[in-house]
Amino acid sequence: MIRVVLPAHLRTLARVDGEVTLHVEGQVTQRAVLDALETRYPMLRGTIRDHVTGRRRAFVRFFACEQDVTHEPPDGPLPDAVAIGAEPFLIVGAMAGG
Repeated sequence: MIRVVLPAHLRTLARVDGEVTLHVEGQVTQRAVLDALETRYPMLRGTIRDHVTGRRRAFVRFFACEQDVTHEPPDGPLPDAVAIGAEPFLIVGAMAGG
């Protein structure tokens, strides 16, 4: 099972507390995790990725094993620790401003 940590506003929208666990078939990638997340929680569609392009929305970041993987290829494999559920995949709302 893949463990996913969502920012507070998305947890509220999805009506979940704490981490979300997902089953991902095949290779564990950013795209596969987000596809599984949006399938299980359809109310999150369009909040993390654009409906049309599928691209990550601005001010959303992804972390795995304490590393920023936001700009890694979406079909590249996530670290093994995330794939086996030892470490969570974090979706973080970034902030801007000065």
